[in-house]
Amino acid sequence: MTSAFPLIHLVRHGETEWSRSGKHTGRTDVALTQAGEQAARALSAHLHSQSFSAVWSSPSQRARQTCELAGFVPPEIKPDLAEWDYGVYEGITTPDILKQRPGWQVFRDGCPQGESADDVGARADRIIQSIRDLNAPVLIFSSAHFLRVLAARWLRLPPEQGANFYLDTASISVLGYEHCLDEPIIRRWNQQSYV
Repeated sequence: MTSAFPLIHLVRHGETEWSRSGKHTGRTDVALTQAGEQAARALSAHLHSQSFSAVWSSPSQRARQTCELAGFVPPEIKPDLAEWDYGVYEGITTPDILKQRPGWQVFRDGCPQGESADDVGARADRIIQSIRDLNAPVLIFSSAHFLRVLAARWLRLPPEQGANFYLDTASISVLGYEHCLDEPIIRRWNQQSYV
């Protein structure tokens, strides 16, 4: 993939026991499963065909493991790349939350004792500003809900619009620009064809 402008590659971490079961995994430090490790290694060939000026990772073990197994050591740890803080919903699946709170949606309603979409959006905005300040290709390893908010904010949409961008584990997405740096776009989303 070529572009006259910097490309930003986003990688969702590989599978964990909690991601496989659908548990909200914000700040709990869960390791990759064997399948997650294999998928992370499979990212290497595709990602190493690109050139990056910076490699950033969430502080989470799952993001760091994915980064390292893909062959990028050591990443720069960026606390703002951490997954959504789910507060009292940490470790609980959406169906179980809906039994207690019918109609709940994380992107609209946020999490008690955790973060709202605006909170996550503020962190995403700081990452975007760092990307724009660098003005060079960046590789980012993080988690699904954070990366979905990052994509929405990249497009200058409200953070709640991250609900419209689904991400599989160990997927690659690419942010970029169209005709100039004032035209942010999504160039690819949720790519898994390398696995």
